[in-house]
Amino acid sequence: MTTTRRNAVRQVLADCEGFRSAQDIFADLRADGSKIGLTTVYRALQALSDSGEVDVLRTDDGEAVYRACRTEEHHHHLVCRDCGRTVEVEGPAVERWAEAIGAEYGFVNITHTVEVFGTCAACAA
Repeated sequence: MTTTRRNAVRQVLADCEGFRSAQDIFADLRADGSKIGLTTVYRALQALSDSGEVDVLRTDDGEAVYRACRTEEHHHHLVCRDCGRTVEVEGPAVERWAEAIGAEYGFVNITHTVEVFGTCAACAA
């Protein structure tokens, strides 16, 4: 995959606030005249995720969605089920729990992801 195609995916994510599916990103690129394929979009998203440039979130129905990462620090997401508004949050208690539960069962090099879903104040009103 060329850097140009990865940059195109990176730009689509930089231009939007919320999480987007690979299919949404693909549709945006094709609408702008790109000849990029869906498989290439998935490969670019995986590479950007591996490098820490993209946050990946699993929705309630299991779909992977992506967003340009706003911080280089480890964080979690609070996500509105209705509008998709996302807030990056720290979770020191989660960090301590993950390390403790790993140690309890003899695991090392613990990593984790946590997404908390709810309804934001604007949608609840």
